[in-house]
Amino acid sequence: MGWIRSAKEKLRSIAQAERGTPKERRRVGLALAGGFARGVAHIGVLRVLRDAGIPIDCVAGTSVGALIGVGYCAGTSLLDMEKLGAATHFTDFGRWTPSWLGLATNHRMEKYVLKLTQKKTFEELEVPLAIATTDINEGISVFYSHGLIAPALRASCAYPGLFLPIQHEGRTLVDGFVTAPVPIEGALMLGADLVIAVHLETGSTEPPRTFTEVLSRAFNIVQRHSDLAWRTQADVVIEPDVKGIAWDDFSKTPDMVAAGEAAALQALPEIRAALRGEKQEVAG
Repeated sequence: MGWIRSAKEKLRSIAQAERGTPKERRRVGLALAGGFARGVAHIGVLRVLRDAGIPIDCVAGTSVGALIGVGYCAGTSLLDMEKLGAATHFTDFGRWTPSWLGLATNHRMEKYVLKLTQKKTFEELEVPLAIATTDINEGISVFYSHGLIAPALRASCAYPGLFLPIQHEGRTLVDGFVTAPVPIEGALMLGADLVIAVHLETGSTEPPRTFTEVLSRAFNIVQRHSDLAWRTQADVVIEPDVKGIAWDDFSKTPDMVAAGEAAALQALPEIRAALRGEKQEVAG
C-alpha cells in the first residue's frame, strides 16, 4: 500500500505549499461518512471532540456526513442540529417521483438545509468544507469546496436507485459514498495533516422489509469488502455502534448521538497521541 501513503503525503505537501504558512501544529481534518439517519451519530462525535478541546481545521463529508458538515462548518450549534435530527422525516428532503432513473427526488434538500444555516456558499462557512460526490459517467469522486452548497449537497445525498441523479456543472452526480464512503481525500485536499475518520457501519440479521433496505445492504456488503484504502489513509477511525438502527429512523436520535459520544470518548487517547505525533496501539 505504498502508493496510498505516497498519494496521501503528496496531497498534504501540495496543500501546505499552497497555504504558504509555517506549520505550528498538525492540521486536523474530520472525514464524515454517509449513513442516512444514522449520520446523527456524527453530532455526538463532534460534541466530544469539542468538549475535549480537539481542534477541527477542516471537514469533508459524504451524504449525511456532508449535511452534518454543512451545519458544523456554518457554526450551527450541536444542540440545534440534534433537535432538527429528532424532528426529521423522509418527506422533509425526499419526494416520491418514480422514474427510470430513481424512485424519488431530493430537491427538498435545498430548503431543508436552510433549517441548519442561511449560508448558501462554501465561502461563507466558518470552517473549510469539502463535499464528496460521484460522477456516475466517469466513475470518479468529485469534491466540491467552492460555490453554491445546495447542488453539491443534493448530489452527495443522491443514493443510486433511490434518488434521481443530479446534473451539476456538466456532470451527472450521485451519492459520494459510491467512490468515497469515508472522504479522507477531501480532508487532505483541504490541507489536513491528520485525519479523523467517522465510519457508520450498518448491518442487521433481520430480513429486509423494503426495496431501499435491499439496495442499502447490497451496497454496504460491497463497501465492507473494499474499505482498505480509506482505512489505510485515516490516522484515527471512530465507529459509532449504530448497526441496529434503520436507515430512516430519526426517532432514535438520542441513541445515535449517545453512540457517537461513546465511540469518540473511546478514541480520545488515540487522537491525543496522534496530535503528539505518536502511534498508539488500539485494543482489538
